[in-house]
Amino acid sequence: MTSRSTRADTTQPGAGTAYALLAATGFAAVSIFTAKATAVGLSLATVLAWRYLLSAVILTLWVGTHDYKRIPPREMIRFVAIGGFGQALLVYLALSSLQYIPAATLAFLFYSYPVWVALAQAVRGAEKLDRRRLAALALSFSGIAVMVGMPGAAATDWRGIALALGAALLYGIYIPVMRVLQKDHPVAPPSAYAKIGAALAFLLLSVSDRSFTWELAPEAWMTIGALAVFSTVLPSVFFMMGLIRLGPVRVAIVSTVEPFLTALLAIIVLGQPLAWPTLIGGASIIGAVVVLQFRRDRVA
Repeated sequence: MTSRSTRADTTQPGAGTAYALLAATGFAAVSIFTAKATAVGLSLATVLAWRYLLSAVILTLWVGTHDYKRIPPREMIRFVAIGGFGQALLVYLALSSLQYIPAATLAFLFYSYPVWVALAQAVRGAEKLDRRRLAALALSFSGIAVMVGMPGAAATDWRGIALALGAALLYGIYIPVMRVLQKDHPVAPPSAYAKIGAALAFLLLSVSDRSFTWELAPEAWMTIGALAVFSTVLPSVFFMMGLIRLGPVRVAIVSTVEPFLTALLAIIVLGQPLAWPTLIGGASIIGAVVVLQFRRDRVA
């Protein structure tokens, strides 16, 4: 968890890709752990509140037991407000869209976020859209389309589409912004502040709808604990370490492997069958990751 400069460390593309893939593996299990937690009667708001509360506690304890340089109050507030509340908002937008559109349509629309990241970086002049990155974008997006299917007529409720695209656009902006905010800070302290912000947001939400509860069954505690550690704390740290080394565009493209990994986990954990679209789509996304490894980028 060492500090890095604000530019991508292009001397470590392999390490950056490995970190991004580790993060994607953890994030891929979010839907499975969340489904198991809500299946015991907990509201989604409560599950999310406890997920981020436990994550905030874990990261805060880690930071408190290590000799990190103190972050100025103004930057701390930015991490809480932008990193935490921003993360909570995009999660809320994405999950709210499921009231109007199927999960497959949400996945298709949400995983357009690498396109928004690439456009945002190109407009800022931070990263160039060369042929290699365009090819990787095309491969990753086509892989998502094959796996989850194109949106059909039955999934054209404009409210759901607007919420899903809003979440994708917000994430497309969120990733480069977090890269800028990270600056020369080690990964752990900003991650801790971001989780504190997200925890506050979902705690307020669950209290306001009167669904928050302290009385959780042992199974629920175990599931939410796994969700916090393996699908929040660790992947969040790995994602930032990948972001530091690869930059926003490449880390976003690599992260589109998440739906494929989710499908594999569903096969292993839930016994779901392995379909050809999953294999073909996954191969296309893996192809995008391979394309990104062909040569190193020059520092912009």
